[in-house]
Amino acid sequence: MSPDKSTSSRKSGREWLTPGRIVVAVLAVLGLVFIFENTRQVKIRLIIPEVTMPLWLAMLAVAIIGGICGAYFSRRKK
Repeated sequence: MSPDKSTSSRKSGREWLTPGRIVVAVLAVLGLVFIFENTRQVKIRLIIPEVTMPLWLAMLAVAIIGGICGAYFSRRKK
């Protein structure tokens, strides 16, 4: 193996660990902590019906809806 290949493989390993990926990993861990800490059932009123579900599931649903809305408006701007 030539020295160029070994240095390029080490460099690609460093490129894999970017600040953006570190932030996403930290947010994923925080999300898991949030889920495990908020497992109790809560009552949520949706316009008319009252729904009982785990708090983390309700928060996840709101986050997904927010992400979809944000993606829609960011694409529409371009």
